[in-house]
Amino acid sequence: MAAFGTVFTPEMIISHFHNNSWSQPELVATDSISLHPGAHVLHYSSTCFEGLKAFRHADGGIYVFRMDKNVARLAQSSQLLALPQIDGAVLQQMILDIVKRYAADVPNPPGSMYIRPTHIGTEASIGKAAAPSLESMLYVLLSPVGDYFAGGAKPLRLLLEDSARCAAHMGMVKSGGNYASALQPIMKARAAVQADQVLFCPNGDVQETGAANFLLIDGNEIITKALDSSFLHGVTRDSILTLARDRGMKVSERELTIDELLERAQKPGTEAALSGTAAVLTPVGTLIHAGKEYQVGSGQGGTTTAALRQALNDIQWGKAEDKHGWLVKVC
Repeated sequence: MAAFGTVFTPEMIISHFHNNSWSQPELVATDSISLHPGAHVLHYSSTCFEGLKAFRHADGGIYVFRMDKNVARLAQSSQLLALPQIDGAVLQQMILDIVKRYAADVPNPPGSMYIRPTHIGTEASIGKAAAPSLESMLYVLLSPVGDYFAGGAKPLRLLLEDSARCAAHMGMVKSGGNYASALQPIMKARAAVQADQVLFCPNGDVQETGAANFLLIDGNEIITKALDSSFLHGVTRDSILTLARDRGMKVSERELTIDELLERAQKPGTEAALSGTAAVLTPVGTLIHAGKEYQVGSGQGGTTTAALRQALNDIQWGKAEDKHGWLVKVC
């Protein structure tokens, strides 16, 4: 397979908001978007998106995972960015329709079809720096992807940085600007200490990395930051925590300081991981802070991280019972 997220189906499904109403969703060529150079999104970043997956089961059926949660989060992001309100039911149908059309292109496990609903402000007005776009475009893009861990799940190196990923009130918005603002710190961390990612910890409060939620696993307990507006409310995070509770683990959603993190990380058997749609759970082996490196537990991927990732994959691939009703059959 090509690099993750670089191959696309030839068509996508799209709807436009104009004159206070949405157009009928239609199939168009994936490379057919046309934007005025004064479009609101190009100047004032009125953009949000989602990432979810469709999976092929052994019986040939195609299933989308937790679509309702992703659609609800896109609606929330749209509202917080003052974009036109989306109809969740219509977007869900758009997702089902485009996935069904390209069902034959959904890879077998461990591959999947990555689904990217996107909402952007399209009104041509460069005078609206302090006003919302009254026109927008909602589309669903598909990208067949392979095994994220084809080369093995290498434990990551994280640099702890005493700064925020984005403005505190924007953290729960899945907006392109939040990712762009994290790029420079990540690039500097890679060049300076060969870190794979930055773990943003404003005022010593452990939050998230540039593109994933952070989980600390200490024995039978998972510790992660409690939900607030400062960071993204990950669907994978929620899924993993639910499966951890199912296994009888203690889930602590609370404040976690850098000092406590580093102290716990050095205990034998401690694990840390990043959660996200692409990789599900990625093990963290090293934390870097104030010029010093701290090994997390054994420094390798832990058994609990691997077990939780496998448990979620098994549900997604139809190898385990979907007790929580997370899957929606497409065809």
